Amino acid sequence: MKSLLKKPQQNKPAEKNAAMPLGAINYIMIALGVLVITGSYWGMYLEREVDGVFSLYISPVTLVGAYLWIAFAVLYRPKQEKKQAG
Repeated sequence: MKSLLKKPQQNKPAEKNAAMPLGAINYIMIALGVLVITGSYWGMYLEREVDGVFSLYISPVTLVGAYLWIAFAVLYRPKQEKKQAG
């Protein structure tokens, strides 16, 4: 009967030194992508033509590239250096 009356186990607190999911390089890369996106939309605003060269050819390429860059920046993990014993 004693085995049926076990005390519930208490959960251990999470580690206080948990690593951040994104590092400084990730945030720099994201900021660069946001800067390119902002510049591309700003360039279309300045051109003010629907059939302009910038709004038809340059801006779509830079926007797609910048969004892909941001996705890469979020998923990027720097390689860990192996510690050598000795």
